[in-house]
Amino acid sequence: MAKSTPAKKAWRSLTWLGVIIVGLIALNSAGVLTGGGSWAPKLALDLEGGTQIILAPKLESGQSVSQEQLNQAVSIIRQRINSSGVSEAEINTQGGQNIVVSIPGIPDDATINRIESSAKLEFRPVLVAGAPSAASVGGDGTATPTPSPTPDPNLSTTPTAVPTDGSDLSWVTPALQAQYEAFDCKKIDTSNVAPAKEALVTCESDGSIKYILGPVEVSGQNVSNATNGQKTTQSGATTGEWVVNIEFDGTGTTDFATVSTRLSGLTGVQNQFAIVLDGKVISAPRTLAVITDGNAQISGNFTQASSKTLADQLKFGALPISFTVQSQDTISATLGSTQLGSGLIAGLIGLILVVLYSLVQYRLLGLVTVASLTVAALITYLLITILSWREGYRLSLAGVAGLIVAIGITADSFIVYFERVRDELRDGRGLESSVEAGWKRALRTVLASDAVNFLAAGVLFIVAVGNVKGFALTLGLTTIVDVAVVMLFTHPMLQLLAQTRFFNEGHRFSGLDPRALGATYRGRAKFAPSPQLPSAKLASASREAARRQTIAERKAAELVGSNTDRSTDGKDS
Repeated sequence: MAKSTPAKKAWRSLTWLGVIIVGLIALNSAGVLTGGGSWAPKLALDLEGGTQIILAPKLESGQSVSQEQLNQAVSIIRQRINSSGVSEAEINTQGGQNIVVSIPGIPDDATINRIESSAKLEFRPVLVAGAPSAASVGGDGTATPTPSPTPDPNLSTTPTAVPTDGSDLSWVTPALQAQYEAFDCKKIDTSNVAPAKEALVTCESDGSIKYILGPVEVSGQNVSNATNGQKTTQSGATTGEWVVNIEFDGTGTTDFATVSTRLSGLTGVQNQFAIVLDGKVISAPRTLAVITDGNAQISGNFTQASSKTLADQLKFGALPISFTVQSQDTISATLGSTQLGSGLIAGLIGLILVVLYSLVQYRLLGLVTVASLTVAALITYLLITILSWREGYRLSLAGVAGLIVAIGITADSFIVYFERVRDELRDGRGLESSVEAGWKRALRTVLASDAVNFLAAGVLFIVAVGNVKGFALTLGLTTIVDVAVVMLFTHPMLQLLAQTRFFNEGHRFSGLDPRALGATYRGRAKFAPSPQLPSAKLASASREAARRQTIAERKAAELVGSNTDRSTDGKDS
């Protein structure tokens, strides 16, 4: 015997649900096999502990840091850390002087660099470039600087002529030339960068080349956006080289077009435009064309991670002041396993109460609630685990609270659906018809309720910081899972159960017994009251049934009544 259409739809939905679950398991398995994933979600600072880094500002004698500078630095560091996928980090000021960064787990060198780097980007024209060595071998076989590392103070620091532009070699004074010749790339001090309107002696970031650079002609403050990616050829093929693509604002676009126009007409090293980050040259490309659209590309010895780090630093801006790591200590969990255990116990108690309520109220139909909660829990766990290794998400106690709240939200959707089905049974429909009609009525309510929950979670995630974001994320995630489970599991299960004799015939333990529900209306203008019902409930159900009659049924009932009256009159006569 062929399956009914509802049964076919049910099996199709369950198949899609199985595909989703298998896909999530396969994705997480791939992460585990490649070494980046795990079968357990990462825990946040309040549950696992982590590392506390204290950043102290680099200040010259007589200078002081303002609260505005600290607040701006906190905001930029928070954006940098979150962009790297390190979630649930805490960034605060300390004593009006330092910044305290608390990160879950043990940060790697890239994360430390992302935090403390000021990311001051400058574009300077190249005046002189040469070998990095500033030493020669003396007669005793030891390396001695040549010339002296301390230039003669009597050398002139004033240009022989007023420079006409940033590429004018007049910037190279005798004192600057001596400083260049004695400069040691291994001892470069990136905290002591020359002012923007003066020339700079520095080196390539890997120490391979040292430079004399002209004044700053394009500032990193004029970068409006920055992204990382692989370099592509004119045909669209990727070369495998990681680069940073930057986009300038209006001022930066004009300045860059002016400089590239001048440099494209020069030769030798003066054709190069050095990109300087925190006092070091990260790239000094040749200027082969005039760039007027405000889009430039930084190339160098980048990896995917280092190019993303630089892009994030440029996108979120430079720190207002430079910082150095004053201390780095391991800290214990602020809440620890005891509080996590208490939260899980609270969730377990809530789950048990929901299950008991479902079994008491809905008999064996309540097992559908238990199965639906199990499926929802499995999908949610897989999603959180995948987010942990893919996006750096960490589960905090606030996130656990969001998962506990989700139990009630999910159970509420099932209750709405079950009650709609039972309402249809009270109206005299058969079980299969009640399941379909009840689903149409319940779906609108479920979607409206979950839409409100998701909107609240989304707003909270956008405006909040810290642990509250974790609560908002788990709440929004479980709301989406709730909709998926109701549509792909709960409704299909009821469609299949409606085909079974146990539920279709309304066994008293099924939770769908029309007699126990007070069903009195049987259609075609007929009432079939149950003798087991109290008179008050019977009267209420009869009035509700009469209200739901169609026009044709009312006329049929009136016709039956009039025929009965005429028969009575005939007997009286």
